[in-house]
Amino acid sequence: MAAERLQFHEMGLDDRLLKAVADLGWSQPTLIQEKAIPLALEGKDLLARARTGSGKTAAYAIPVIQRILASKQSVREQDVRALILVPTKELGQQVQTMIRQLTAYCSRDVRVADIAGKADLSAQRPILMEKPDVVVGTPSRVLAHLNAQNLALHLSLETLVVDEADLLFSFGFEADLKNLLCHLPKIYQSFLMSATLTEDVQALKELLLHNPVILKLQGSQLPDSSQLQQYSIKCEEEDKFLLIYTLLKLRLVQGKTLVFVGAVERCYRLKLFLEQFGIPACVLNSELPIQSRCHIITQFNQGFYDYIIATDEQSLADPTAAPQATAGKGKKKKKGTERGGRTKDKEYGVSRGVDFQNVANVINFDFPTAVESYIHRVGRTARADNPGTALSFISHTELELLSEVEEALAGENADSVLKPYEFKMEEIEGFRYRCRDAMRSVTKQAVREARLKEIKQELLNSEKLKTYFEDNPRDLQLLRHDKDLHPAVIKPHLRNVPEYLVPETLRGALNPLSHRRRKKRKEQPKPDGVVKSKFKNIQGKNPLKSFRYSGVRNRKGKAGHS
Repeated sequence: MAAERLQFHEMGLDDRLLKAVADLGWSQPTLIQEKAIPLALEGKDLLARARTGSGKTAAYAIPVIQRILASKQSVREQDVRALILVPTKELGQQVQTMIRQLTAYCSRDVRVADIAGKADLSAQRPILMEKPDVVVGTPSRVLAHLNAQNLALHLSLETLVVDEADLLFSFGFEADLKNLLCHLPKIYQSFLMSATLTEDVQALKELLLHNPVILKLQGSQLPDSSQLQQYSIKCEEEDKFLLIYTLLKLRLVQGKTLVFVGAVERCYRLKLFLEQFGIPACVLNSELPIQSRCHIITQFNQGFYDYIIATDEQSLADPTAAPQATAGKGKKKKKGTERGGRTKDKEYGVSRGVDFQNVANVINFDFPTAVESYIHRVGRTARADNPGTALSFISHTELELLSEVEEALAGENADSVLKPYEFKMEEIEGFRYRCRDAMRSVTKQAVREARLKEIKQELLNSEKLKTYFEDNPRDLQLLRHDKDLHPAVIKPHLRNVPEYLVPETLRGALNPLSHRRRKKRKEQPKPDGVVKSKFKNIQGKNPLKSFRYSGVRNRKGKAGHS
């Protein structure tokens, strides 16, 4: 079957595009790319449902670029020919990066602009005045530019793409999207890309598509157990902290890991807790500036950090919520604004669509409130053909949510059900007092101070990212986001794990490290001794500093001879 699969060079693509694809290391198209690209090149409207990490972005980006290159051969006039709508700023930047990679050899012919960022409309106006071929943005930002007459689409638009279509309505973009349609021409090609086929997607289909080809690929929304292992463990609040400390400190979880929590306050509480044990982690949430969020994701992908604690606050369960409340869960949003006047970014979302590279594990510290949210979180690992593991901590209040997720996954593929994580909690009871000790330091006041400190720091970083680092890209690597916040009292003894506390089953694996430490400690006095002896030799060579008695004897000897 593999030999019969359609290859990129058989799709009639431009040579420059094929060269860029080869540079990206894509030897053959994924299933969604193999099916969608030829249909898109034929001019058909598409509704494609494929699981996260299956290559949906390239599946629409390649035909969009190909169509622009083809039209440039006959029409030389510069115009906006493609509009790509995304639910979040992070995804907007990722789509722009992907298109730039694919247009590496035709960047003069195909220009792309990402207007999803938080910059003022006036700052983005000059970019749009140049009429880039592809515009990427959120519906609200595109509509704002259309109303400000910075952007005109009614004559030139040829292709409309809605990425992560199942999330647009849940992010509060329904009204914006309907208003935006009034600015589009009567005839254009449309692509709807989605990980799930919800009622919202069906509504979008009626609005945007004309006689579409519907692609439902890969029956299950998540990979099967041969690629993605899903586990759940029942534990209450204190046990959650105990378990995550044990998993990370004893290196039971290895590789790059995303830890999802349900609120910003929880995000900082967990970061401060892990700091107590010398475990560095980055924080990602809707209160941080967009430049910092994108920079954290980039550095994580480059291997700078092992752990990211991300908030997944978007309430998918209540898509009708007011736009101000969509970034957080109602009450928590109010608290945030009352205390520090901090506003959350309603176009934030890292669990959805964003391509975290080589993520080995996803840990649901707080279980998601909806099935779609679970699919999008867990979809950050086991992307393309890479293996991955998902572990969910379940408290008694979350059991109902767990059964909903299991029911939904079992309906598609019995192989996708969450298995119980076989972990003997009694074996790590010895660590409980250390966790309690650490939790006593992580007070509400400490969490509040940490939030303020982190946001102030990231705002400074954000300004630096905008100006200084544009001219000095190498220095960007020096800016780290996982530094200790230290508003809580750090107890140094908690950083080390005493050998007697380590469960017997794990001592064999951890002993070599402790032996190495002991050897190093024994060897430490040697360099000191060497340094001292060198210092004596230096003194001996300097007659002004070595008033040795032997010199006097020599004089006496000489006097005797005389």
